[in-house]
Amino acid sequence: MNWLLSLAPVLTPLCGMIGVLGGAWMVHRQSKRKQDSEASIAESQSFITAVTTVTEGFTGLLEQQRAANAQTLERVSTLEARQIDLERKVETLQEEQRQWRRWKAAAVDYIHQLRALVEKLYSSTPPPAPREIADDLGDPAQGG
Repeated sequence: MNWLLSLAPVLTPLCGMIGVLGGAWMVHRQSKRKQDSEASIAESQSFITAVTTVTEGFTGLLEQQRAANAQTLERVSTLEARQIDLERKVETLQEEQRQWRRWKAAAVDYIHQLRALVEKLYSSTPPPAPREIADDLGDPAQGG
């Protein structure tokens, strides 16, 4: 045991130095963990900010696309309504044209009958048709 006491002046500072080094290492380790966690938090926050920015950008683009689609649908529905209206007008005009053609054919036939009647009654040639209707009547005297 004497030998242990004789080593006390050497062992005491050595144990103190090991304690100080151990404490410093623990403080260093705690400080490093704190710095690492702060760096990780900062990196996470920057990642969150980037993701938020990208999400807001895509949201804005989607809203613009939806607005453009809505406007396009509105234009298409307006054009379809106009097309339906024009188709109705075309059908009406076609029906009117058919009626005019029927009327014209009936009028031409009636005029031929009247001319034939005039020719029989008066035993002479009927007067020539006016220039405006001579082509429709097939009148050789005025036909052009």
